[in-house]
Amino acid sequence: MSTKNKTVVRSLDILNLFVEHPALTFQEIIDLSGIPKSSVYRMLTSLEEMNFLEKGADSYYRLGLLFLKYGSLVSKRLDIRKIAYPIMEELHQELKEAINLIVRQGDQAIYVEKIDTFQKVRLYTAVGRSSPLYAGACSRIILSHLSDAYIADYLDSTALKQFANGTFTDREALLASIQETRRNGYTISNSELENFTTSVAAPIFDFNGEVIAGLSIAGIEANYQEENLQTFISKVKEAASEISRQLGYIG
Repeated sequence: MSTKNKTVVRSLDILNLFVEHPALTFQEIIDLSGIPKSSVYRMLTSLEEMNFLEKGADSYYRLGLLFLKYGSLVSKRLDIRKIAYPIMEELHQELKEAINLIVRQGDQAIYVEKIDTFQKVRLYTAVGRSSPLYAGACSRIILSHLSDAYIADYLDSTALKQFANGTFTDREALLASIQETRRNGYTISNSELENFTTSVAAPIFDFNGEVIAGLSIAGIEANYQEENLQTFISKVKEAASEISRQLGYIG
């Protein structure tokens, strides 16, 4: 194990002490962790600087406010999954296509749920996998509903890398797609993350009216023609709206 990895592991060992102990002194941390005093001192200093821990006037260390932020994010995402799953399951049973739920994490989108029992062809999407906000319907539906200022900054700092034949690599074409998405309330991707696949996505909003997730129906390109495509568009918009409603969105 490298020195860097060893330090990370030991730091996590220290943080894990606070699962069972709300507050600990410097000496208690040394005794419980079995880590040398000098190493504990260095790690505590770093953890304090990064707001993972805070030291009170009573000289006791406690978990920092940063964990409230992380806890809130995790809770929100778990709530979305809990609410979305039965709706996704019903959609999958009816359409027999893969159903994906994605949330934003910085300039990336993360797949947090997927149902594809009836989908024989395994797609790019998988729980835990990420994609840039500009690529793929489920990612771009989130980008399209962010502010114009954010989109401009994002595009200024992002190289539009090609993943498959249909990936947007031209800024103006991408901006045109974003405007169309806003007008229609859904977006479609064709071979953007993987060739010969199509995805149809709609946005999910929270009670503040902010986009927090995207829902998509995805599968092989041949299944997304004419009448089928219109059905998929209607179904994904309806399902995303129901999830938004259950999250408190009334827009």
